[in-house]
Amino acid sequence: MERDDLIANDSYSLNATHDAEHGRVIRKKIYFVTILLSVITTAEVLMGVFFKHGTAIWPFVKWSFIVMTLVKAAYIVVVFMHLGDERKSLKYMILAPYAIFVLYLIFVGITESNFINEVWQTYGE
Repeated sequence: MERDDLIANDSYSLNATHDAEHGRVIRKKIYFVTILLSVITTAEVLMGVFFKHGTAIWPFVKWSFIVMTLVKAAYIVVVFMHLGDERKSLKYMILAPYAIFVLYLIFVGITESNFINEVWQTYGE
């Protein structure tokens, strides 16, 4: 049975060579991404544990959660989907609709929550 992962005339798969320096660069990038995403996630969890709902700082905590989550999502898209290696116009063409959609969802969520809060205050619960 012939292996289907090696093609006889495919010079890339047969002659691919990577030096140790290239491996170090890749590992350094992987460690950086892992540490950055872990730090942001740890900050989110600690904020959720130490700041309780109803305190004066709670609106800041909510917006911090939203911003940190969007930063993590954008960084995952840029690094793991290799969008960071593309041209700037392609990045904007891909990310702009998602950014607009996320902002729309945030707008709808805030608007509806304000409406529900107004109804509860008017008619009581």
